[in-house]
Amino acid sequence: MTAASPCPKNTRRVVIASFVGTTIEWYDFFLYGTAAALVFNQLFFTNLDPLAGTMASFATYAVGFFARPLGGIVFGHYGDKIGRKSMLVTTLMMMGIATVLIGLLPTYNQIGLWAPVLLVLLRFVQGFGVGGEWGGAVLMAVEHSREGRRGYHASWVQAGVPVGMLLANGVFMLASRMDEAAFLSWGWRVPFLLGVLLLGVGMFIRLKIYESPVFEKAKAEDPGPKIPILAVIRDHPRNVLLAMGARFAENAFFYIFTVLVLSYGSQQLGLGKQGLLNAVMLGSAAQLVAIPAFGALSDRWGRRPVYLGGAVFLLLFAFPFFWLVDTKMPLLVSLAIVIGLIGHSAMYGPQAAFFSELFGTRVRYSGASLGYQLASPLAGGLAPLIAIALLDWSGGKPWPIAVYLIGMAVITLVAVWFAEETHRKGL
Repeated sequence: MTAASPCPKNTRRVVIASFVGTTIEWYDFFLYGTAAALVFNQLFFTNLDPLAGTMASFATYAVGFFARPLGGIVFGHYGDKIGRKSMLVTTLMMMGIATVLIGLLPTYNQIGLWAPVLLVLLRFVQGFGVGGEWGGAVLMAVEHSREGRRGYHASWVQAGVPVGMLLANGVFMLASRMDEAAFLSWGWRVPFLLGVLLLGVGMFIRLKIYESPVFEKAKAEDPGPKIPILAVIRDHPRNVLLAMGARFAENAFFYIFTVLVLSYGSQQLGLGKQGLLNAVMLGSAAQLVAIPAFGALSDRWGRRPVYLGGAVFLLLFAFPFFWLVDTKMPLLVSLAIVIGLIGHSAMYGPQAAFFSELFGTRVRYSGASLGYQLASPLAGGLAPLIAIALLDWSGGKPWPIAVYLIGMAVITLVAVWFAEETHRKGL
C-alpha cells in the first residue's frame, strides 16, 4: 500500500494495528516471564536446588532483555532506511514463531542440557524481536498523529503491554487449574502454542496499514545518514542517555510488580499462585485505563511533569508496596499491585511520544529504540534476578529490594529533570 497523508481515519487504523500487534508481541514475551516464575525451574533446571533453579530460570528470562538492544539497533537501522511498516511485520513473525517453538521444547528430563540451551536461544530470539518492535509501533502512531494528540495516540501502543500481560496471565491461569501432573507434563505448553493463532490475527491487521507519511516525506527530501545508529550516537548522545535513565525506574518497578511478586509471594510468603496471578491481572486491567489517561495528560501538561510525578510516586511507594504484600491478605496484596501499576502508568503513558520526539525523523527509529532498549537489560532484565539475590542475602526480607528500587527511581528523576520538554515540538 502506498503512503497516505495523515487523517483521522488513517490515524485510528494505525493506532489499532499498533495496539493489537504490540498486545500479541507482549503476550509472547510475558508468557515466558510467567512460566519462568512458576514452572521453568521445575522443567528445565531440575538438577538444581529450588533457589538455584529459580535463579537460573530468571537468568534465562534476562537473556531476552539483553537481546533487545541488538534488535533495536538492527531493526532501527532498517526502519530508518527502508520504512517502519516492514519492520513491524518482520518482528511480529519472529516473536510468534519463537513462542510456538518454546511450547514444543522437550524438557530437561527428556533431552538433558540441550533443553535449557534451546530455551535460552528461543528467549534470545524473542528479545531480539521485541527490541525492534517497540520503536516501529510507537513511531507509526506518533508519526500518523497531529500535534496535541501524539501522547494519547502513542499511549495506546503502550496499553498493548498490559493487555498482553492480561492475556498471558489469563491463559496461563486457566491452564494451571488442571491437575498439577498434567499441567507440568503438557498443560504449560498450551498458552505458548496458542501464539500461532494470535500471530495470524496480528499479521492480517499489520499488513493493511499505511507507511508513516512523516517518514515518506522525509525520505523523499533527504536520503538520510548511511548508518543511522552512528548518526544518533554522534549527534544525539545526550538524549540517548537521558532516555535510558528515564527508563530505569519504569522498567525495574514494572518487573518487580509483575514478575518478582509471583515468585516472592508463592515461595517466600506461601501465597497461592492463582491469587497472585489474579492480582497482576487486576493491575493490568487498571493500566489499560491509566496508560491512555496519562498519555492524554502529557499532551496537555507536558511529558516531563507527568513522568516526574510517576517517578516520585513510585519512589515513595517502594517500601509500602512490600508492607502491603507482606500482610499476606489477598485484598491488600492486590491493592499493592494495582496501586503500583497505576503509578507506573504515569511514566509509561507519556513515554512513547516523549522518546520519539527527542530525535529527528531520519534517525528516530534508531534513536528511540536505542535509548529505550539499552536500559532494558540493566533495569527490567536484571531486576528479578537482583531481587532474588537480595532476598537470599537478607534471609527473605524485602527491604533491600525497596532500597534498590528507590535507587532506580532517583536515576530516572535526574534523567527526566535534565531532558527537554517535547510535547509542543514539531516532528
